[in-house]
Amino acid sequence: MDVFLIIFLVLGLFLFLSSFFTVKQQTAVIIERFGKFLSVRNSGLQLKIPVIDRIAGRVNLKIQQLDVIIETKTKDNVFVKLKVSVQFKVIQDKVYEAFYKLEYPHDQITAYVFDVVRAEVPKLKLDDVFERKDDIAIAVKRELNEAMTTYGYDIINTLVTDIDPDIQVKNAMNRINAADREKTAAEFEAESSRIRIVAKAKAEAESKRLQGQGIADQRREIARGLVESVEVLNEVGINSQEASALIVVTQHYDTLQAIGADTNSNLILLPNSPQAGSDMLNNMVASFSASNQIGEAMKKGGKIGLQKKKNTGDFKPSDDYQNLKDKTDSNPDDYDSTI
Repeated sequence: MDVFLIIFLVLGLFLFLSSFFTVKQQTAVIIERFGKFLSVRNSGLQLKIPVIDRIAGRVNLKIQQLDVIIETKTKDNVFVKLKVSVQFKVIQDKVYEAFYKLEYPHDQITAYVFDVVRAEVPKLKLDDVFERKDDIAIAVKRELNEAMTTYGYDIINTLVTDIDPDIQVKNAMNRINAADREKTAAEFEAESSRIRIVAKAKAEAESKRLQGQGIADQRREIARGLVESVEVLNEVGINSQEASALIVVTQHYDTLQAIGADTNSNLILLPNSPQAGSDMLNNMVASFSASNQIGEAMKKGGKIGLQKKKNTGDFKPSDDYQNLKDKTDSNPDDYDSTI
């Protein structure tokens, strides 16, 4: 008797405890009675009739994410793989529909995503797929909302998180991008080279201008120095021809001295002896004397020719003017008396 009582008490305690159950937060529990839907229990401590009522299932009310990878073709016949992330949850007021109307919700959502993406992407070129991925996500969300609301699911958001073209297409795109950047770099390098060339040309032009100006100033000062040297030599009784010859010889020896001062010079002047310098001086003096004699002869010849023209009647005023000019060139003081 005592044994049966103990067994009865233990069995009663077990049934009493099995009447209570807890439901976690953001979870719904489906209760069935003899296989028929009875109620939906929310979070907290709940009670059911042992043996008669049973927990048919638990429904997660949290936001869930499903990643779907689809391979499809674009309008320009490029195969791409798209990764679409679908964020969804069970509507709390439609737990019954979510539990009883749809057996495999993930498979259903995947099928709709495939259908929408393979309908939208073939309308776009590859570049447009990257630019309009948000439009694809909106189209997927719109289609899923219309279909899944009936089954008690709410589509929170859809995101196209990855677009992966074929490896050969990606390599081609990288080569195009690299070529375009190389073209831009070449244009900038060419522009910089042009700027350097122009700047160098301007600098060289300015340098040559200043160099020419310096050479002109140098030659002007040399000419002034030569004039002063000739004047000084004239004062000591050396005429202009001898003075010029002496200056040339002096410059000749100055040049030889400057060449000799450079230890790395390989220049040899032939002939280069004291006798050669003396011969050069004598030749210069003789050439100056000869040129003066030729000039005097030409003036005399011009006067004789003018007198012949007057005697023969072929005289013209311009010939008289030429005679007057030759005379005044040789002695300017006679100009007034001649006139």
